Amino acid sequence: MALSGKHRNYLRGLAHHRRPVVMLGAAGVTPAVVSELDAALAHHELVKVRLPAADRDVRRRCVADLCSRTGAERVQEIGHVAVLYRPAARPRITLPA
Repeated sequence: MALSGKHRNYLRGLAHHRRPVVMLGAAGVTPAVVSELDAALAHHELVKVRLPAADRDVRRRCVADLCSRTGAERVQEIGHVAVLYRPAARPRITLPA
């Protein structure tokens, strides 16, 4: 599922006041982190992830790896925080048309 610019803007607005739910450690993307993120996406649909203090390319690879393993879409990535979205089986977030 590819998000349009309008959808990304809407989801960024919803994510603004949320706190990071999943935090990556120095070990990076581990199976435990992936399962925790999968559960958080199933429950919340829109999740902030705090990334380790590595360089920008490492953080981007971590986000891409998390997205591919969980089926989520990257909404936004600013500094050490990324916002991921995956619609649930019964979505609570309705994207604008």
